[in-house]
Amino acid sequence: MRAAVIGSGAWGTALALVLLENGHEVTLWSHTREESDVLRQRRENPMLPGVRLPEELELTADLTCVKECQVIVLVTPSFAIRETAQKLAALADPGTPVVLASKGIEKGTSLLLHQVVEQELSGKCPVVVLSGPSHAEEVGRRVPTAVVVASESRQAAVLVQEMFMNSRLRIYTSPDIVGVEVGAAMKNVIALCAGCCDGMGYGDNTKAMLMTRGLTEIARLGVAMGARKETFAGLAGLGDLIVTCTSMHSRNRRAGILVGQGRTIHQAMDELGGAVVEGYYAAASAKELADKAGVEMPITFGAYEVLYEEKDPHEVLRALMSRQARDELEEEQSWI
Repeated sequence: MRAAVIGSGAWGTALALVLLENGHEVTLWSHTREESDVLRQRRENPMLPGVRLPEELELTADLTCVKECQVIVLVTPSFAIRETAQKLAALADPGTPVVLASKGIEKGTSLLLHQVVEQELSGKCPVVVLSGPSHAEEVGRRVPTAVVVASESRQAAVLVQEMFMNSRLRIYTSPDIVGVEVGAAMKNVIALCAGCCDGMGYGDNTKAMLMTRGLTEIARLGVAMGARKETFAGLAGLGDLIVTCTSMHSRNRRAGILVGQGRTIHQAMDELGGAVVEGYYAAASAKELADKAGVEMPITFGAYEVLYEEKDPHEVLRALMSRQARDELEEEQSWI
């Protein structure tokens, strides 16, 4: 089968290599001709050092590569999803599954990314969300990994499962596209908090607290938006949260460490070479969604105060620790 991967960052490249290994014809699209030329000349992505790009992998900056493909994988940064989906709407063959492997919430509209894609495609193609604990650096090195693909179309989800799954990448299907997307976007906010905890010099206890209560907040918001509570105990919830909060592969965690050491979020992003830190954008959207749904998310709101209002993270943590006493199970009976 033929596949086009739209976005030649580390994650897009890793997914393209999985499809190529599985025997599919694969084209990897870059935003500019210069980016595509670098990949063609080096046969290595600078974001995935040591991972060779086989000659069989087609490289292009021409978006017409999506024509006559059996699947299109969309892996651009969240801020570019709408613009790219608009272009795909005019080029993709009707009925071709679009696999959304980007994570985040659209700035300005607070829409989940699959909702943005569905708006632009107007029902022309089924949308499948791919998410889970999956660092590109490890998938590119063929480290055993499991992810979930979620879609309202069971047929599209199974097709994507069959195309990607092999002995080192296990794929589960799910009908809960909202839950998978909420988990994917929100874990980046909590990873920033976990990194900030490390940067401030706190220990494992503090990080475990932020991760656990952070997962509670993610589930609260997801359930309020129509997600299934079980999703947050799975790969797109707990699994993705663990890997993003504990690994130095995580840009969000690394940015959080710098913020905990005293940098502003913008200084942190500059030190990371201008890397996209999705948790920064997701924090503002999550606050808006939580306000709209009437959901309590104190850790997320604290992250917003640190990131957007430049409050001292030590003071924000003290405020979180001083909140009114609660009963854990009674408080969370709505989702666990």
